Amino acid sequence: METTPSRQVAAQGETLIGTVMASIRRRIASRGLTPGARLPSIRALATTMRVSKSTVVEAYERLAAEGLIRARPGSGYYVSAPMAPLSLAEIGPRLDREVDPLWISRQSLDAGDTVLKPGCGWLPASWMPHEAIRRGLRTASRAADATLADYGTPLGLRPLRELLARRMGAHGIHASPEQVMLSESGTQTLDLICRYLLEPGNAVVVDDPCYFNFHALLRAHRAKVVSVPYGPDGPDIAKFAAVLEEHRPRLYLTNSGIHNPTGATLSPVTAHRLLKLADQHELIIVEDDIFADFEVSPAPRLAAFDGLEQVIATGSFSKTLSASVRCGYVAARPDWLEGLVDLKIATSFGGSHFAEALVLNLLIDGSYRKHLEALRVKLARSMAETAGRLEAIGIRAWLMPQAGMFLWCHLPEGVDAGNVARQALAEDIVLAPGNAFSLSQTAHGFMRFNVAQSGDERIYRSLEAAMRG
Repeated sequence: METTPSRQVAAQGETLIGTVMASIRRRIASRGLTPGARLPSIRALATTMRVSKSTVVEAYERLAAEGLIRARPGSGYYVSAPMAPLSLAEIGPRLDREVDPLWISRQSLDAGDTVLKPGCGWLPASWMPHEAIRRGLRTASRAADATLADYGTPLGLRPLRELLARRMGAHGIHASPEQVMLSESGTQTLDLICRYLLEPGNAVVVDDPCYFNFHALLRAHRAKVVSVPYGPDGPDIAKFAAVLEEHRPRLYLTNSGIHNPTGATLSPVTAHRLLKLADQHELIIVEDDIFADFEVSPAPRLAAFDGLEQVIATGSFSKTLSASVRCGYVAARPDWLEGLVDLKIATSFGGSHFAEALVLNLLIDGSYRKHLEALRVKLARSMAETAGRLEAIGIRAWLMPQAGMFLWCHLPEGVDAGNVARQALAEDIVLAPGNAFSLSQTAHGFMRFNVAQSGDERIYRSLEAAMRG
């Protein structure tokens, strides 16, 4: 039956009303509007969403009928529903579950032995120093009762902090042990920093592309996330300056040693220009250095050039030692570190004395150094092999990283990474499509490969089939 003009208009009106209602629901779900908050006026929302005032009136009336909002005569509309649990999936662009960043992490973490994980962000368990960890556990088990049973001190085990301060010194970052705090993980460190320095609505700059969990963490803190394109030498400085002028961000969150997902390293020239801009705009930089120990030759560090004035340095051992031994760290100027220690006590009370003692044992007995030497060789071999196998099927590396485990790759022209990931998932292969890392959603033709997890021939057969189909 042919649709009449009147029915077409009615259908369009229903769609517009639904769009307005969905927009308000998202703002409530993301805590942008909390119980008791006043909604935009009918005129203001109509102008913002480019719809008629009657459309907004009808949308508000329907939301009021649902009990989500309520009208106050002469005052406007207000949120009335109790605050729902925070849903990260409702904040930011909606993505198909197969390529949603949080879902990629869930798939990789829940995967059994039969699932291949070239899209995950960690080394295979078989690559980790099991025997060294077992020896370290035996040594730690003979420690004093306090090590086995007590909370850790607020700053963390001093001998480990002293060792970390010396290790950071090798990268040009000069910090005393009193400027170093241990944490339960790199993620906990970043969470504490966000709690300490951010208020809801503050703008935060990230690279595009960047580690996808940065997006999720910042959304959980209700920050306004803005991005700057990232190139082989670091962020685009001209666009970075424009973002600073427009959004006045509080933080910039980045990796500069080995960048995730691109594998790029920051150039000294870009680092100096970046720090000059940060000084002009009172921007705080958080430098997540979780991949530092993969490097053969240290890349420039923002924290080294800055002297820990406006830069906070973080790291952990989850990528190179064990994801089960939770131990991270942060180095910052004394006044900021004091606030972070208070937050650590408030949110987790004390650190893991046992985990800190275990990491210390592995670092001082030579086991960790020997493990890293072998690991770097193994990763370099896998990097070359994976790049060659991908190129043979038409997938090209964006650049060849100096070190690390990630290859950021171009797919053939016209191939969508999300579609490839969906098809591979049906074959129990978890991939990491480019838009999972891109706030601007402009990386649909890219894919990140973990070279340590890309040895199985089934991965390449699946990729070929998916790109053909």
